[in-house]
Amino acid sequence: MSVIESKLAELGVTLPDAPAPAANYVPYVIAGDMVYVSGQISANADGMITGKLGADMDAAAGAAAAQTCAISLLAQLKSACGGDIDRLVRVVKLVGFVNSTADFGDQPKVINGASDFMVAALGDKGRHARSAVSAASLPFGVAVEIEAVFQIK
Repeated sequence: MSVIESKLAELGVTLPDAPAPAANYVPYVIAGDMVYVSGQISANADGMITGKLGADMDAAAGAAAAQTCAISLLAQLKSACGGDIDRLVRVVKLVGFVNSTADFGDQPKVINGASDFMVAALGDKGRHARSAVSAASLPFGVAVEIEAVFQIK
């Protein structure tokens, strides 16, 4: 088991197989030492996590949904690294989209679910630049979608 996967196991997380794309795009692109991972939607073993922040979900539930996106991002990274996720140098950037009402203003609190998880799982390698943006809707009605840029060796 890799160093990163051992830390994930301590957190009670096992990386799933990387989710397949839902349309005409690739799940990631490698350019030099950078891996650009397509947006990963909020989902767990029970299926997609749907809802609208500020209407039928609160920031805490949104943060939990964002953490599932982070887990999928790491699963895609592992796939991009041929199974050797320990090639990770650092998380460079997360861009988070929150399905929210016009008056909901806690998008950063929602995306903290992913940011906090990356730091808990990866330590300093998990610290990153970030955007947290509201969206009027997201694919399949999911609560959160997050894309990422990683640096690898």
